[in-house]
Amino acid sequence: MHKFQSLQQLPNQLSKSFLTGLNLLSLATAIPVVRGNDTDRHALLQFKAKITAPFTFVNGSVYRRVTKLKLRNLKLSGSLSPYIGNLSFLREFDLVDNSFYNQIPQEIGGLRRLEALHLGNNSISGEIPSNLSACSKLILVDMSGNQLTGEIPSLLGLLSNLKVLGFVHNSLRGNIPPSLGNLSSLEELGLETNTLSGIIPEAFGRLRNLSFFSIFENAISCLVPVPMFNLSSIRIFDIDENKIQGTLHSDLQINMPHFEFFSVGGNQISGQIPISISNATNLNVLEFNGNRFNGNVPSLENLHCITLN
Repeated sequence: MHKFQSLQQLPNQLSKSFLTGLNLLSLATAIPVVRGNDTDRHALLQFKAKITAPFTFVNGSVYRRVTKLKLRNLKLSGSLSPYIGNLSFLREFDLVDNSFYNQIPQEIGGLRRLEALHLGNNSISGEIPSNLSACSKLILVDMSGNQLTGEIPSLLGLLSNLKVLGFVHNSLRGNIPPSLGNLSSLEELGLETNTLSGIIPEAFGRLRNLSFFSIFENAISCLVPVPMFNLSSIRIFDIDENKIQGTLHSDLQINMPHFEFFSVGGNQISGQIPISISNATNLNVLEFNGNRFNGNVPSLENLHCITLN
């Protein structure tokens, strides 16, 4: 279960040419063969063939090429057809809150115009396709709430336009790739509830646009790189329930003026709570419980709405 709502919805800035709801797969029998539509028609017929739905698809139409495929919360099940890779004009692919299973086909790496990939809350298994890095226009990737295994591909660090990356509540293992520190546009990184280990990469100190960072409930072992405490855009910072060791000092400068939620609980951190934490006037939740801190708690009189654990 998520501790809080973690990943934002992509702003509605994509093309108006799309299929949605019950009409979404009706094009299987209704798409006219115009301006390359035959490729899209065949791809969607193959996509439909692998889906089980609790209703009958109705007839409909599509204009030119398919740029959005939105099937959110329709009680669909089935596997993802590799023919999805033939929808070469696709910009948004949304299957959230269904029961899709099996692996993500490698052919998804052929969607070079794709900007948003929403696959959350399904039963998708297997590994994250490394060739997703070929989709260079991606702004959002959310695969949270599935059964993904393996490691986070280091090649995802090539997605220079990425703002949101979410793999919350899967079974991912291995280290967090340092290459993700190259994602200079990244605003939200959600890696909660996996089995990730190793360290938080030093390169994360370069993520100047990062506002949401959560590795809650993993097996990360080393202390947060000091530069991360100076990411001034951070609002949510959660490293709760890991195996993080090391010592914090009372004079550590934490320059996160906008942060609202700060949790380092459930680790093995020693030392003292930094005095600079009292400068965070927007802070609502502060969690240090389940560690090995000693010394005095700094004055929190400026923090009017805080919950302290």
